[in-house]
Amino acid sequence: MPEDEYDVRGRHDDAIEERSAHGEPLGQKIALFSAILATIGAIISFLGGHTQNDALYYKNEAVLMKARASDSWSYYQAEDMKRHLAEAVARLSPVATGDDAVAATTYATRARALRAKAEDYDRRSEQADNESRHALRPHVKLSIAMTFVQVGIALASISALTRRRWLLWGAGGCAAIGVGLSVIAWF
Repeated sequence: MPEDEYDVRGRHDDAIEERSAHGEPLGQKIALFSAILATIGAIISFLGGHTQNDALYYKNEAVLMKARASDSWSYYQAEDMKRHLAEAVARLSPVATGDDAVAATTYATRARALRAKAEDYDRRSEQADNESRHALRPHVKLSIAMTFVQVGIALASISALTRRRWLLWGAGGCAAIGVGLSVIAWF
């Protein structure tokens, strides 16, 4: 007697078919929620990287200006030493010529210009350093926000696997905290 001709169906077979025909609404919601969180995470990550790049640019500028200031201060000191030597020679020389006094004046004029240039480089270095600190300020909050978004994605994935809706609420809470922190980072 051929037993293969009869298909005996159980309630679980009907439930599986119904689920596959209508789809899993929770699974679809979780997939959509995870995709949205991944997009938000990509935006937050981009903004965090952008703040780092700006901070590095300004820090680089600060170092460059500090090096130029150091060079200018060295030139200033050299000119000032030449001025002191010319003045000493003019005072101590038994045969006083006007050349030493003129040289001292020339060195003093150059030294004043070099000092102003060095002070300007110092000021510009400090400005660039302040810009660097200002550009990096939102980075920490953006990093924490990205962490919360990633935790939200992980909780949503666990919710899909375990079919526990309360985990999805936790994922939503983490996502809300992450988005809130990323908004706060810019104010």
